[in-house]
Amino acid sequence: MPSAHPQSATEEVFHAPRIDDVRPAAALPLGEVEIDGARLGPQGAVAPAVLVGTHAAQVVMSRPGRIAFRVPEEASSALIEVRSPAGVSNGVPLHVARALTSGLHPVTNPAVSRSGMIYATVSGARGKQTPVSVVRVSPDGRATPFVTGILNATGLAFSPEGDLFVTSRALGTVYRVDGTGESTQYAEGMGVATGAVFDAAGNLFVGDRSGTIFKIDPERRIFVYATLEPSIAGYHLAMDSEGTLFVTGPTLSSNDAIWAIDTHGQSRVWFRGLGRPQGLALAENGDVYLAACLRGRHGLVRVTPQGEATLVVSGDNMVGVAFSPLGTTVLATNDAVYDVDLGVEGMRLS
Repeated sequence: MPSAHPQSATEEVFHAPRIDDVRPAAALPLGEVEIDGARLGPQGAVAPAVLVGTHAAQVVMSRPGRIAFRVPEEASSALIEVRSPAGVSNGVPLHVARALTSGLHPVTNPAVSRSGMIYATVSGARGKQTPVSVVRVSPDGRATPFVTGILNATGLAFSPEGDLFVTSRALGTVYRVDGTGESTQYAEGMGVATGAVFDAAGNLFVGDRSGTIFKIDPERRIFVYATLEPSIAGYHLAMDSEGTLFVTGPTLSSNDAIWAIDTHGQSRVWFRGLGRPQGLALAENGDVYLAACLRGRHGLVRVTPQGEATLVVSGDNMVGVAFSPLGTTVLATNDAVYDVDLGVEGMRLS
């Protein structure tokens, strides 16, 4: 019998890669994702490859215990694998957000109706009228013009009765929109009116980015509810079931805060440590989800009431988030709207 050839002392033995964790487990197309595991670096002179389903991803960093890649633009939710000359890793699921429509210009949260219809703005440059102010998007991605004639449409909010309200940051005006898309002026004098949200009693809160949170009661009486430091971009608002108002307003700092304002208008820092925090929404369990930069990584960040912050969706240019009653999470970038299944239920106002 032929004798076995002993392995040379200089010959390397390679083994198939192994995936232990994916961070985050969801991303927009072109979002950056990291994999933790083993044998993820180059083997010999050959770099590893990453596949999202059948689509090859761009590898941006590869080390033995970690690899980073960009999600292919054409990818959808699928298993990811790392391939090397020694073999193929185990597959791990990655949720890729689905593009619903593009050609928009949201600057804060989208709004979602009780039936799951999504509303987003075509805000435009300051002082410039756009042909369409608000677009309505069906859950399957069909987009139709809904509101016209609102200059620099910015904040969107549904009242407890289901009426849509829109702010104009150029005019400091709030409009009520009926089911046909016709708008009527509801309030004025809101400064640089940006984010908007209702509480369960029908009070509308509007953020003036120059430093004021206004409260408009159901009789349309206007009050200064709270004051905060001015924002370079706008205030973004969310309300919990107890009546606490959560506010973000990006400044030039890389250590910005989420503010919590109680029912008496007293504000406090609820969490600090974000870069350019923008639109936010609350989950049923009290977690805050918001578009922001966390430790140099951009996307959707989850912050728990205990102060634990985690990037849950990777992606650039994100400006807002809303939870759909259909069970998905709706994400807005500065030119498009996406949805993704994160298994999160939005908070319902009591």
